[in-house]
Amino acid sequence: QAQLDESGGGLVQAGGSLRLSCAYSGLSSYAMGWFRQAPGKEREFVASIKWDTDYADSVKGRFTISRDNAKNTVYLQMNSLKPEDTAVYYCAASSSSFYLTQSSQYDYWGQGTQVTVSS
Repeated sequence: QAQLDESGGGLVQAGGSLRLSCAYSGLSSYAMGWFRQAPGKEREFVASIKWDTDYADSVKGRFTISRDNAKNTVYLQMNSLKPEDTAVYYCAASSSSFYLTQSSQYDYWGQGTQVTVSS
């Protein structure tokens, strides 16, 4: 049974940094992605990693996705955080290698971790 467990969320001031972690099991060959959902908004793509990495324009240059297959963990390093980055962040796994910006491509989801950026 695949499982995803996020951690690392919290409260940070604007301009600060956080690193989210997502420990997974049984998913080492899957593409991994991060999505986020702010109150009253739809879930949106943040970043993905398979053969390469991809980022939403809103986070490009500030966030970095990486994975350590030896530790079965994917990370999202978030720098220069802004209040508009406030959301619940979700880790997800996809058996596809394409259209990874679309949430429908993902087979497994974590429970989410809250990130709050104060101004």
